[in-house]
Amino acid sequence: MAEEPGRAIELSIWIAARPETVFAFLTDAEKLVQWIGLEAELEPRPGGLFRVDMNRQTVVRGQYLTVEPPRRVVFTWGHEDGTVLPAGSSTVEIVLTPDQGGTRVQLRHSDLPGSEQPAHRAGWGHYLARLKTRVEGGDPGPDPYAAPDAVHGSRRA
Repeated sequence: MAEEPGRAIELSIWIAARPETVFAFLTDAEKLVQWIGLEAELEPRPGGLFRVDMNRQTVVRGQYLTVEPPRRVVFTWGHEDGTVLPAGSSTVEIVLTPDQGGTRVQLRHSDLPGSEQPAHRAGWGHYLARLKTRVEGGDPGPDPYAAPDAVHGSRRA
């Protein structure tokens, strides 16, 4: 099935932890890299930097648009030096809602070119599962997407 340009990717997962705990894994660089990326520079305030080195080849860069502890964070997303998905050209919104003693995490990634949607849908599914494992106290193990030769999404496209 071909993806439609401009159509948002939407994923949801339940995590057995309070929203405050999950929120820290979205805004604290040391905690963020426990589930996504190798290095991160985060300035979690509107206009602040969001930059994650995914695998020493793909670097994602954008800026925080909204930071509402502990329930919502919105940041722009794209590849440094990218042409198909330039830095800051798409938007990721993550909403945290208390749910059955834990947190419902709803992720919406919008403004992606159609060609980028399948890889980002798979990537976010992969990373949300790693987030759940880490926040719940487990070790998600080495990230296969962090290997320099990993194939996921368009590296610098």
